[in-house]
Amino acid sequence: MKFPKSVTIKEVGPRDGLQNEKAVITARDKIDWINKLSKSGLSYIEITSFVNPKWIPALADCYEVATSIEKQPGVTYAALVPNQKGLEKALSANVDEVSVFMSASETHNKKNINKSIEETYPILNNVVSEAINEGKTTRGYVSTVFGCPYEGEVNVEDVMKVSEKLFEMGISELSLGDTIGIATPNQVQVLLEQFLKRFPEDKIALHFHDTRGMAIANIYASLQMGMTTFDSSLGGLGGCPYAPGASGNVATDDVLYMLHGMGIETNINEKKSQRQPLLLKLP
Repeated sequence: MKFPKSVTIKEVGPRDGLQNEKAVITARDKIDWINKLSKSGLSYIEITSFVNPKWIPALADCYEVATSIEKQPGVTYAALVPNQKGLEKALSANVDEVSVFMSASETHNKKNINKSIEETYPILNNVVSEAINEGKTTRGYVSTVFGCPYEGEVNVEDVMKVSEKLFEMGISELSLGDTIGIATPNQVQVLLEQFLKRFPEDKIALHFHDTRGMAIANIYASLQMGMTTFDSSLGGLGGCPYAPGASGNVATDDVLYMLHGMGIETNINEKKSQRQPLLLKLP
């Protein structure tokens, strides 16, 4: 069986991992954590989200974190941005990449963004366009790709439609999210078979949550399809505030264990990316 020679791991712990945490993590601890991650060989770290702190209080210190970390050469420091106001703060903080997000299911989109899918497009289009004009790369997240906590099964064509719209805006990469962690390997392969007929594989990333313990199996299935970019969170931190029942992301440490055991390169030092002091402070 043929697998990729190398894989890119995108660490989302400082943002997706912490956004749903009830424990108070200080900005200093977050900064120290990101600084350690920066020296592990990771080439990409999603450091925070420039959302209204009313909605995500755990990331209210976004500007302080983004402007205080010690950036390392060769590492992309990204942030999630929901709208024009968030973009202005992100640009002021000089993040490297701007990520936008929306859902493939109408109900989750309304719960998460407080807008319909159609109402979301022009807002994200403006964010992506201005970010590109400012010399930033852009990434798009699509949530509820494999199922919605409110609507159940999500039609692949609905995922395709949202994805096409994001690529038309000019994003350089699309991350497909199993928001509630219900995907199975065969479901992943069926979706990718259709996706890869329309979109280039090097523009697609996979973002699996581990609610039912399927995340590693789903990554393995994706590798069989030639996929080479995956999001993960150190220690399996994470969860969506607007997706009841969703557990954390697939753990970066587990993904590295599997990939390195398979002889697949990541350029990440496993010892330096293992569970770090911040995780010990979380209940």
